[in-house]
This record gives sequence, structure tokens and C-alpha cells, in this order.
Amino acid sequence: MGLIKIALAGEGGQGVQSVAEIIAEAAYNEKKQTIYIPNFGLEQRGGVSIAFIQVSDTRIGAPKFNKADVVMALSERAIERTAAYCDENTLFVYDSSFKINKEDMPKKAKRIIGLPAIETANQKLHPRVFNIIIMGAVIGLINVVNFDSAKEALEHKLGYKFEANPELRTLNYKALEIGKQLAEKSLQEGVPSNA
Repeated sequence: MGLIKIALAGEGGQGVQSVAEIIAEAAYNEKKQTIYIPNFGLEQRGGVSIAFIQVSDTRIGAPKFNKADVVMALSERAIERTAAYCDENTLFVYDSSFKINKEDMPKKAKRIIGLPAIETANQKLHPRVFNIIIMGAVIGLINVVNFDSAKEALEHKLGYKFEANPELRTLNYKALEIGKQLAEKSLQEGVPSNA
């Protein structure tokens, strides 16, 4: 597997940090080395929140990184904030539910993929599980952790809510699966990056 560096970014309240925590826990449960660093910025005042995650089979040398293997931008402003973490090896993923100006996209990226996460959550599931769709997409794109480990970590994080409302468990697991499928489909379609 080697070292995988991921930057997740979105508006405050989108659950970016929760997704990062769950991925890091799933990696840890698989006996992988993992580091998760939250960057809250001013998201409580409407700023962009970024989560930095590293996962590796071997010891991770530094807690921070300059360029990511995968960047996931979940809002228009997150695209601007994360462009600096992209280079020719980066898979850049954005939420295509937003109307995005092509000029705002990173100039360097191995590939740019649009996933309709918010739209899918709103139409097929529930708006609150859009971040779990994103988590499923991360797994579908790069297999950073296996699907069962992700479900187990999700259960650990949200189990108390699931006990109170069992329908939430089904909803979150379905969101995870849909995100994974969306990502796998986008990879198979093979859309070039800056076409």
C-alpha cells in the first residue's frame, strides 16, 4: 500500500472531521499506521474546515504534508483552499452538486472527478448522510481501508445514535455503499483530468 495522504475539506458542519476520524480509526483497527490532524480554521464563523489524514503500512515520518494523493473538496470555497495541496500525482475530487467555475479547479492534478454527493444524499437518502457518502467515495477511490473496517469504525463512532434509532444504521451503511459505488463508477468511466 505505501503511504497515502488525504486532505478532506468542507464547510463547518459538513462532518469533514468526523469522516477523517472514522477513516483513521478504521486504518488503526487494520493495524496500519495512521495520523489525523484537524484544521478547523474559522469554520464556526463560516470558514473552511480541513482534515489531513495519512495511512501507511510502515512508520509515518512527518505529521504534515504539502501535497496529497487525494483531495476531496466538499464546497466551492474548499476547492480554492485545497488547490495548493495538488500536484501531478493528486486525485482531486469535488462535489459536482455545486456549479463550479472551471477556473477555480486546481491547475495541477493527475485527475479531477466530480461526484454528486449532496445531490445523491438529498434525492436517495437524507441530507445528513452526505458526509458518509464522501467517506464511501474515499474507500472506493483508493481502498485506504476495507469496507468492513469502515463500517465497524462507523458503528463505534455513531453506535449510540444507532441504538436510539436503528433506521440510522441502515441509512449510514447505505450511504457508505453508495459513495463507494459512485467512486468506482467514476474511475471506470476514465474521465481525463484537465480535459
